Order: sequence, then C-alpha cells, then structure tokens
Amino acid sequence: MCETQIGRIAVARYDLVIANGTLVLPYLGTVRADVAVREGRIAAIGDGFDGEEVLDATGKLVFPAAVDAHYHLGIYRPLEVDAAQETRSSLVGGVGTVLSYFRTGQHYLNTTGPYGEIFPRVLEAVAGKAYTDYGFHLAPMDTAQVGEVGSLVDEHGVSSFKYYMFYKGFNLSADSRDAKAFTMSDEYDLGHLYQIMEAVAANQRPDRRVSLSLHCEQAELMRLFIDRVRAAGDPQTLKAYSDARPPLTERVAIGEATTLAHETGCPVNLLHLSSAVALDAARQARNTLPAMDIRCEVTLHHLCLDYTQGGLTAKVNPPIRSAADTEALWAGVLDGTVDWVASDHACCMEEHKGDQLWPALPGFGGTALLYPVLISEGLHKRGLSPQRVAELAAGNPARAYGLAGRKGQLMVGHDADFAIVDPELTQTVTTDLLLSGQDHCPFEGRELRGWPVATVVGGRIAYRDGKVVGEPAGRYISR
Repeated sequence: MCETQIGRIAVARYDLVIANGTLVLPYLGTVRADVAVREGRIAAIGDGFDGEEVLDATGKLVFPAAVDAHYHLGIYRPLEVDAAQETRSSLVGGVGTVLSYFRTGQHYLNTTGPYGEIFPRVLEAVAGKAYTDYGFHLAPMDTAQVGEVGSLVDEHGVSSFKYYMFYKGFNLSADSRDAKAFTMSDEYDLGHLYQIMEAVAANQRPDRRVSLSLHCEQAELMRLFIDRVRAAGDPQTLKAYSDARPPLTERVAIGEATTLAHETGCPVNLLHLSSAVALDAARQARNTLPAMDIRCEVTLHHLCLDYTQGGLTAKVNPPIRSAADTEALWAGVLDGTVDWVASDHACCMEEHKGDQLWPALPGFGGTALLYPVLISEGLHKRGLSPQRVAELAAGNPARAYGLAGRKGQLMVGHDADFAIVDPELTQTVTTDLLLSGQDHCPFEGRELRGWPVATVVGGRIAYRDGKVVGEPAGRYISR
C-alpha cells in the first residue's frame, strides 16, 4: 500500500479493489458496492476506492470464495501432487478454501500411529503446494487416536473428525480386502463410534463447534445386497452398484449414528446424502431430536448425475442414484434441509477405474464445478437465490467447521477471498477446462451457465479468465 497526497490530506491506496460488481452476502442478500482489500483482508465496503490493482466486476456477481468442505487430498496420489494440481482445479470453481479428509490405514500415507506424529508430516507435504487455503478433518481409526482428539483440537486447530460407518465390522469381500487390515484399526465398531462421540462432545466450548462427520452406509446390509447383486449375474453398471449399496443402508446408518449422537451430545454432520430416503431419514432425526446439532451435506455429483448416465468412471461411495433421487436432493437444497454442497473431490485416474465394477476405485474430481453447478442448475434452472447459493457454497460450511469470522462472508475483517462470477457465461464441461490432474471427467459434455471469471484468495488474484495467476500461496488454516 502507498499513499497519495491530495492537498494536505494523505489518502491511503488499497492493495486491491473489486469494483462495479454486485456483492452476494450470505443471510442478507445482494448489494451494489465495491470492496477494498488491504494485507489480505477486506478493509472496506463502499465505493470510490483507490487501489494499486483494480478488478472490474461490471455485470458480475461477487461471491465469497467457496469453502469446499468435503475433499480428499492424497487419497490415490502423493499429497504434494494432489495439493498442487487439485487446489489449482478448485480455483476454476471459485473455491478459496478446501477442507480435506485424512485417515490412517490404506491409501493416503499407508500407515498408522499417533496423529501427533503423522499429522505434521501431512502438513509438511502440503506446505507451499496449495493454491487455496486448506484445513483437515481427521478420522480416529483406533482407540489411541480417540485419545488424541483434545490435543488435535487445542494444539493443531483441527475442529472436525470423521467416522466411516461402512467399515464397521465388514469384510469387504467384493473388493477382496479385509476391513481390519484396510483401516489398520483395532475394533472399528459402534463402540468405537461411541468413544469418538464422547471425545468430540467433551471438547465443545461456547465459542467453538467441534463436530463429527459421518459416512452413513450400514455395513452388514451392504454385505447382503452386494452378494445378491453378484449372484444375479454381476452386471457392470452404476445401477448395479446402487442396488448393491441401496438407500436403505443410508437410512439405517443415519438412525444408528443420530441415536448415539443424541446420547453423547455430539454435534454431527451427515455427509454426501445421496437419496430421497437418506434425506428423509435426516429430516426425521432433526424432527425427533430438535435439540441436537445435525447438519446435512449433499455433493455436486449426487445433484447432477444419475445411474443411467456415464460409466464406471462415475463409481463413488455412496453410489450415484436415480433421477428421482437427484430431484429429491434438489428439493432439499431449495427447502433448507441441506446445509451445504461440496464436491467430495478425489482425483482418481481412468486407469484405476477400468471396465470392471468391483475393482474400480471409488471417487472422482468435481471441485471446479462448485459455483457453476449451483448457479446453472440451482439459480438459473430452479430459482435458487444468489444469497442461498452463497450460503450453500461458503457461509454454512464456514460456520460448521470453525471458519466463521474469517471465511464464507463478505464483511470487513474477513479474509479477502472472492469468486467473481459471470452469471451468463456458458461453457461446456471438458476435462481440460477444469485444470485438474485427473484425466477424465464424469461431467464431460454438460453445459453450465454461470462461471467464475476470477478467484481471489487472501487478497491475491489466483485465477483469471481461465488461467491460474502466480505461484501457490495457500495457507494452513487452524480452526
């Protein structure tokens, strides 16, 4: 920042000014105003600011940069590679912060032990590689790691944890692997879940929400239905995969999890609800247990894809469902049941998908489509307000995961993270457009209307007009 002299009055110039745009404010609405940035923070909102750099947002919507709250850095590739290539892709979707899941066991670092020793290795691998800011959710896989919850919160700034219900007591015969060897855990059962919930509940404070995120599919039922699908001829389709892990498994798991959460007083996040049945189960839990803190997430792929579209490259857990489920999830977005939308981004190369259903690795990338899908499919097609889009992409995940006051809002003092969106820009999704390291895209060919033309992270223009600007400068965010 420098100063210019007007008469005898020194007028400060701001580092960056976003000029002539319409600001989209979560929980408030829209307003025509300029934003001035100084030292990486929003310094003023108003008009007529003088900036060292000015980004003209005429005709554009200025959103808070998205907080992509469900992400997987390093699940199938080295952490440092994913950090560089996949957070680059996040910029395309207007994302300024990613919150990545990490666990011990197979995949990721393929190790187990104390998080006090392993988590610093994770941070070291990602440092200096990410284009967005980033944080981590951690999964306590054994009893010793449950005992670390308090220190992870207080010393490492980790305010969210995870439990995978479909690992519980399940021999994953369809994938020819044993759950205990895969997780490198001791007893990964409901008793283990109860212990995690006790630890998470014990670390609540009036000024912080510590929460447990849940992958809700019931393992024993999955075993039964997988065996039935394979006995019927083992069809290699996304519908067969959905039949093998049907929505009933989500309903039962949600019931188990919310019952234990009520008993322990543990705030929970129900991840990637994929079906009308799962959404109804979440509503029922909220209605039955109104004092509980239950929050609901839906992913881009469950909003956009159905099991008649694409091939095994779209295999993911929970599975892609029917078109009717897709519309039920959109109804949940519109009526407020869904708290946020995330990508569940997991870079998985086409060679790891193949043409056989069961060996194909689950997951794929989508972070570059976070704002485009919400604007095109939500705002334009279904009448979602810009304000609600901002809440789903930024405001609500920031509140849920300990980033309120810093991320997810356009307010003085918050980090200067913006997604400048041209609501009329129409582009057809291609693999190359998304700037990911992934070599395929299940969304390929979809036409979306409304794309970020610039993404600002920490007051720096990191992406503009389809190209990344500058070197990675993302920071670890202690929550």
